[in-house]
Amino acid sequence: MAGEKDREGNRLAARVGRYAKVGTNVGGIAAKLAGARLLGLNVDNQKNATEIAAALGGLKGPLMKVAQLLSTIPDALPPEYTTELAKLQANAPPMGWSFVKRRMRAELGADWQSSFAEFSKDPSAAASLGQVHRAIGHNGQALACKLQYPDMASAVEADLKQLQMLFALHRRMQPAIDTREIAKEISARVREELDYHREAANIAAYQQVLGDREDIRVPDVMKSLSTNRLLTMGWLDGEPLLSFKDHSQEDRNKIAQTMFHAWWHPFSHFGLIHGDPHLGNYSVFSDGDGPGGINLLDYGCIRIFPESFVGGVVDLYKGLLESDDERVVAAYERWGFQGLTKDLIEILNIWARFIYGPLLSDRVRSIADGVSAAEYGRKEAFRVHKALKELGPVTVPREFVFMDRAAIGLGGVFLHLRAELNFYQLFNEQIDGYSSEKVTGRQRQVLQNAGLSDHVIGT
Repeated sequence: MAGEKDREGNRLAARVGRYAKVGTNVGGIAAKLAGARLLGLNVDNQKNATEIAAALGGLKGPLMKVAQLLSTIPDALPPEYTTELAKLQANAPPMGWSFVKRRMRAELGADWQSSFAEFSKDPSAAASLGQVHRAIGHNGQALACKLQYPDMASAVEADLKQLQMLFALHRRMQPAIDTREIAKEISARVREELDYHREAANIAAYQQVLGDREDIRVPDVMKSLSTNRLLTMGWLDGEPLLSFKDHSQEDRNKIAQTMFHAWWHPFSHFGLIHGDPHLGNYSVFSDGDGPGGINLLDYGCIRIFPESFVGGVVDLYKGLLESDDERVVAAYERWGFQGLTKDLIEILNIWARFIYGPLLSDRVRSIADGVSAAEYGRKEAFRVHKALKELGPVTVPREFVFMDRAAIGLGGVFLHLRAELNFYQLFNEQIDGYSSEKVTGRQRQVLQNAGLSDHVIGT
């Protein structure tokens, strides 16, 4: 036990030491770039990206998660940077049993083990901010205990500081997109993920929004066994989504259609989105030999939107569908885009037609023909980046960060499943009878019931 404790302590000490010198390393790269720009020298993005990845290589957790997010936003960072950052390991090393016991004692008290009939020493899953242990309650219920790694608040702040340095580097490279609003949005959402009380409230909101669906399961929260850094939920049995990729087309379509509803219904009716729809945040429960539905497993990254943003999404869709240019422009203005010239509108429409493309044709189709999940959106992002370069930095409203991330992530899931659906029909079912007053009313009620009414909507 003493040896394990020492190893854990050394690991944390080493992490702290790495934070101390990473700023110096990234700062040195920044100084070199600034000098090259001042002297009019060419900047080798690939070489600098490799150096930055090396400087950040010891850091695991929030920053690596952010790097994956940034890879879906056209020109948020040079593509060489996101490619290198994506190679870095996203998961922190799991806490050993001695640290788990210490952390559980800190959250539930010295007698914490008496709260459970069983508690697994080994984590069943690890993530960027914490790890999950399976437990059994005294009533026999299987539980998932999500325990945050020690000192993650300071780790997040250190990682966000490095992110600000990366953005500062990028602003010296004639970017197509001004990243200031993006930085604000990412910082706010990542800090929210530290608060497990908020995540519990997010779960309560989703129970109201999706509680009438037998094919979508949202976990229960055990409030007496949860704190700000420990979230205890009911265990949801299921298999990884990709374990169904060789099932029949009917099975794969059923999973994809359920996923579509689980994402678009909360947004179109309540102004809520699940901002991190990657494969690990879902599992599939069975019904006989086939899929019965999906489990939604993670609620740390739920984005609340003002009704005006939701209305903009509907207006832009209808404007593109009906070739109504005035409605398209009004939607961009509603979202907060400024200085909308004809050229900028045409460039924004490249991305809009890509995101909305599958929803505009009334036929059964894949989300993107002949495109792999890994390449989904890359070609269009490159076209947008290239075109925006001609116009100078464009400020993207902060709400777009997770909206884009979620749309790309969801499309990637559909591609993995090789789903073939009538996305036009599915989307129009969600926006049928859309009313801004109804969305505002529903959202207000759900947030109030979930204990989220104190949070300012859209910020």
